[in-house]
Amino acid sequence: MQKKRYRIRIEPWSAVRLVPHGEACARATALHDKRFLAREAPALPLKGCTLASSCNCIYKHYVDRRSGPRRDDEVTGRRVVRPPVERRSARGRRGSD
Repeated sequence: MQKKRYRIRIEPWSAVRLVPHGEACARATALHDKRFLAREAPALPLKGCTLASSCNCIYKHYVDRRSGPRRDDEVTGRRVVRPPVERRSARGRRGSD
């Protein structure tokens, strides 16, 4: 029976993180906390890997490259409404202003 091949759909901002399993080379352990865009991730085994023949590194997939919330309302769950700032503090162009 032949192995099935599946097409992988990569979204524009999907990301991966290198996860070393078991014994890993120094380069893999140095990159394990960094997220890469899925299209720009280095191929496995990494170039210069000292354990290339027995490499057990894999990729953990994420929907987005960003790791945490980006806005205040995403952190607290509440939207912060700030009062508008009056910018017309100077007098107008007319002499009667």
